[in-house]
Amino acid sequence: MIEEVNHSNTILKEGGLILYPTDTVWGIGCDATNPEAVKKVYALKKREDSKALICLVSHQAMLERHVQEVPEVAYDIMDLATKPTTIVFDAPKGIAENLVAEDNTLAIRVASDKFCQYLINKFGKPIVSTSANISGEPTPKQFKDISPEILKGVDYVVNLPDVNQNPSPSSIIKLSNDGQVKVIRE
Repeated sequence: MIEEVNHSNTILKEGGLILYPTDTVWGIGCDATNPEAVKKVYALKKREDSKALICLVSHQAMLERHVQEVPEVAYDIMDLATKPTTIVFDAPKGIAENLVAEDNTLAIRVASDKFCQYLINKFGKPIVSTSANISGEPTPKQFKDISPEILKGVDYVVNLPDVNQNPSPSSIIKLSNDGQVKVIRE
């Protein structure tokens, strides 16, 4: 796994795209602070850049570095969640502008997968995590379901087995700084 982390880290530093296993489904990833890399993800997915992408961080301290104000309830949600949960925060900072939604929000998840944690810690910055499919097509459940177009469109495919036997996308909860909580995806 260390070799995969090191190789993926090199690709991310060069502004490239990786295809990697996450705590949910296989994801397309890049440096979340690099607007050119983010553009490549939108192009590969054939997705409008007004549709925001999810970011992964390795721990709560990294989350706090990239969100102006983390509402207290976010910590409870992260601690109590029984499945991977992505939270949409107001006022992100230090992130590629084309990753931030029009309403100045950003979807962030603290990764629970060991590979993701090691990679993000080594890289030192958040990475993009979006499902490995063309926009509008079904999310691939296993590596074998990923389309050739996606496989050819990334700079590196992480060579790790499918460990997640029943993968599903994360829950998404929007937390506004004014106290509003909205479940976007259960």
